[in-house]
Amino acid sequence: MRIAIVAESFLPLMNGVTHSILRVLEHLEDQGHDVLVIAPSTYAVSEFVGPAEVVHGATVHRVPAVPLAGYTNVRVAMGGVYRVKRILADYAPDVVHLASPFILGWRAVQAAHQLGIPTVAIYQTEVPSYAARYGVPFLENWAWNRVENIHLLATRTLVPSTFALNQLRGRGIPRVGMWRRGVDTARFSPEKRDAGWRATVAPGGERIIGYVGRLAIEKQVEDLAALANVPNTKLVIVGDGPQKSALQEALPGAVFTGFLGGEELAKTVASFDLFVHPGEFETFCQTIQEAMASGVPVVATGRGGPLDLVENSRTGWLYQPGDLAGFRARVMDLMGDDAKRRAFATTAHASVQARTWPVLSAELVRQYQSVIAGEPLAETVETKSRRPVVESAQTKSGASL
Repeated sequence: MRIAIVAESFLPLMNGVTHSILRVLEHLEDQGHDVLVIAPSTYAVSEFVGPAEVVHGATVHRVPAVPLAGYTNVRVAMGGVYRVKRILADYAPDVVHLASPFILGWRAVQAAHQLGIPTVAIYQTEVPSYAARYGVPFLENWAWNRVENIHLLATRTLVPSTFALNQLRGRGIPRVGMWRRGVDTARFSPEKRDAGWRATVAPGGERIIGYVGRLAIEKQVEDLAALANVPNTKLVIVGDGPQKSALQEALPGAVFTGFLGGEELAKTVASFDLFVHPGEFETFCQTIQEAMASGVPVVATGRGGPLDLVENSRTGWLYQPGDLAGFRARVMDLMGDDAKRRAFATTAHASVQARTWPVLSAELVRQYQSVIAGEPLAETVETKSRRPVVESAQTKSGASL
């Protein structure tokens, strides 16, 4: 197939969207497909063309972009529908993959529609809900209108979790299916646990509570202050972002590693005793899956993607959004019971072993083939609406917190 991937963000910016695209590109290259990536430029507008790029066999076509105010490593594409339409017309893809579409993706879905090219839109970022977190709640309705318009026009929308599925269906979006995310179970493994690293970070033998993710407002990393002074623990925060300085002030006892990647990240995650994620706006949350693959149990907020990933009293705990006392109690439950934590860790590791990127990428290719053939979206057990609930910490364990 000839596949055009329109990326709202791409290299050198590493985030969940970029990571997913890179893993899909690896699979498409292995299978011999021809791929074009359309992404925001990393150069000044006057010199946006830049050098030719090839990533995992895909040609990267950059379009003019400017840095987002207050978050300069995020680039926002400029221009209109005509520019994207011309690129797509010249390339003549069989299908257009819209990766977390919002600005560039909105132009692309219109361009593809005008050219009669089928589109697969990947809903991956809950942009409208960021508005209140960033102090502009009046933009939330406008942002939802944009999201709805994109997915109404797309041939098919794929979401990573039942929360996202129900969210879009509740807003009247048709043709919504499920496409989860894979995890590299060779890279993220309990075997990467490093006693030397642990001794450096927690020389007193403390148990290590870890977070991995962007240090940005929407991640609610400041909620980790609820874990201050949990006995015999050390908090480690992996990542970088505009909130780093403020978080270092708010969490003076935490170890900040900065951005980590590759084997260094895998070693660090496997060396945690517990993984925590307080963000309420995750449509999936890949870092939770990577922690579980590393044999680390999870405590996360009970909204969004974590509802599908974390099973209460088996792989970790979920807590009600905003209930920071409950958050702390669930962390203390696992920090204070080594046998329970080890049991959760074993189950967490086993639960993700079938979710490899080759399996999930092959599933995505079948979605491409289906929309190219004009087939209706097949209803599966996963896409039947269901509403996960957050159970109390004592529902299954019987332990009083």
